[in-house]
Amino acid sequence: MLKRILPLSTALFLACAPLPGFAQDKVPTATMNISATGAATAAPDMAVVTSGVVTEGTTAREALTANNEAMNALIDVLKSAGIETRHIQTSDFSVQPNYVHTDIRDQNGYVLPPKISGYRVSNMVTVSVVDLDNLGAVLDQAVTVGANSINGVSFSVSNPNKLLDEARRQAMAEAIKNADVYAQAANVTLSRIINISENNNYGGQQYKPVARMEMAMSDSVPMQAGEIDYSITVNVTWEIAE
Repeated sequence: MLKRILPLSTALFLACAPLPGFAQDKVPTATMNISATGAATAAPDMAVVTSGVVTEGTTAREALTANNEAMNALIDVLKSAGIETRHIQTSDFSVQPNYVHTDIRDQNGYVLPPKISGYRVSNMVTVSVVDLDNLGAVLDQAVTVGANSINGVSFSVSNPNKLLDEARRQAMAEAIKNADVYAQAANVTLSRIINISENNNYGGQQYKPVARMEMAMSDSVPMQAGEIDYSITVNVTWEIAE
């Protein structure tokens, strides 16, 4: 039987060639990650109010009729105050029974179930007020015509995009400054930026009690809008040069 003999150079090459799956791992790239926060402050230019009417009656129909009359009066007042229809939205409506509980027990010793004594109707609307100078008067007139439930007033900026962009620029500038400080202290050189991300937490703006904007009128509810901080936190990753 004939045997095939490989040339010596070929045999050595095959012996030295790396086998599949045994390639050397790549050395991970050294990086630096910096987080920084920027903020922009502005006075609010709009408010959102949740208000409505709660009525009670012996029957559901009676409670609903009284509620409808008061709500129609409330909506008319809002419109006459300059609130556009598109800024008035029903946010909650409910009809619930009122129960009377008792300690009386039946012949077997069980407490008798509660009885319905009447009904309660609640109708709430969420209103966007874009004229803050008119906010106190709107609340005062709403209560006058029968609004007996106001769940809260929140202030905001109608177009926060410019404020958020300013906060982003501040955050990025702060991140670059801090990265330079760390690089000098660690005696390393930063290369290209390989990742930029931000935390999506700017929806929860923070209110500042200083520099308040007064909206009090002699015959209306006094309101104070204050200022709002919009903040952005940016995370930046640099590659460290070899």
